[in-house]
Amino acid sequence: MKHSLFLFCLYFFLHTNLRAQLYFPPNNSEQWDTISPAALGWCPERIDSLYQHLESTNSKAFILLKDGKIVLEKYFNGHSANLPWYWASAGKTLTAFLTGIAQQENFLSIEDSSSRYLGQGWTSCTPAQEGKIKIRNQLTMTSGLDDAVANDDCTLASCLQYQAEAGTRWAYHNAPYTLLDSVIKVATSRTLNQYLNQKVKLQTGMDGLFVKQDFNNVFYSTARSMARFGLLILNKGKWNSTPVLSDTAYFNEMVSTSQFLNLSYGYLWWLNGMASFMAPTSQLVFPGSYNPDAPADMISGIGKNGQFVQVIPSLSMVWIRMGESAASNSVPLEVSNSIWKKINLLPCNPTEVQSGILSKKQWKISPNPAEASLSLSIENQYLKEASFGVFNLQGKLMQEGILTDLKKELDIRCLPPGWYDLRLFSEKENIHLPFQKK
Repeated sequence: MKHSLFLFCLYFFLHTNLRAQLYFPPNNSEQWDTISPAALGWCPERIDSLYQHLESTNSKAFILLKDGKIVLEKYFNGHSANLPWYWASAGKTLTAFLTGIAQQENFLSIEDSSSRYLGQGWTSCTPAQEGKIKIRNQLTMTSGLDDAVANDDCTLASCLQYQAEAGTRWAYHNAPYTLLDSVIKVATSRTLNQYLNQKVKLQTGMDGLFVKQDFNNVFYSTARSMARFGLLILNKGKWNSTPVLSDTAYFNEMVSTSQFLNLSYGYLWWLNGMASFMAPTSQLVFPGSYNPDAPADMISGIGKNGQFVQVIPSLSMVWIRMGESAASNSVPLEVSNSIWKKINLLPCNPTEVQSGILSKKQWKISPNPAEASLSLSIENQYLKEASFGVFNLQGKLMQEGILTDLKKELDIRCLPPGWYDLRLFSEKENIHLPFQKK
């Protein structure tokens, strides 16, 4: 009993100590406290280099927050703080967040069949095939619908054709995602904008709205509103002390591996630091992180032409970028990495590049898949005595403990076969290590 209480207290400390120091700008005000870059040891000429890179790559706005306060804020190419800009697919994160609130309020369950809200015949699939598509599949890009149709934005039943059983194939497909808007509308009896206004904007002081463009609903807002949303996510769904999304199980699932086809995808959020990732328009699985120069615990909303909201809990940092880009693909992962290369060079002391902005982790789990035991080895001393938890795909805690050494053998014989997420919790960051139990 004492051991369990200690684990709980350690976990609580690691996850709340940083949050207690966060600053939140007041609602309905232009006031927003700042931190001087010099106070962080950042060199002016390196900030200038970052700004030059942003301007040369057609950026419109860039804001970087540390502990909720503005460190960097710059507008380019005729843009200004009061002008709205589109989020593109970064706006998917708002829909994921609203879906969690709708579940929290018992309007829906993400385990519901989507047909319950969209009606039978919303696809061209057979009734049996269509009935297996759940809200969860819409959140995780695993609907099984064919993304190779002539227009993958098309939400008409004739465009939504069977490719694979729901949950067995990951494909970045806009149309099933877009229909989440209709699910929310039917479930809550409010439009997407009405629900957003009531449940998020009033609490956080955000501006902006979803605008219908062809088949898509595209969110527009000012840059500071995008930063406000990132701060809300950094604080795990609370605005200061006010819960906005209080369903912690859903929040944790949203920002964790949601299926084990694309390890780097949560509920419409991109997850860095995983063992592999998939990219839009491809069925290939690429090894390593999609953003290798960024901290491994970063979660991101990413949209066409380089719309980014990036949240890094280990650094208590948020940064957003709006603009155009030479990269025209729907999820321009390489644009984000080029910005991180500049951010990592901001400290005047070169050693801080290695230990401050970007902490490199070295860890290994084996075998994977595993049957009876799982061996975890770590080379980073700061992870010694970190707490760990083994979570199933639904976010349920199955095992917990503390790393007393840099090597740990986990007995997993009692776990049912399937995929799991081994999470390490340290003062600096959280690490996700997916593995499969045979």
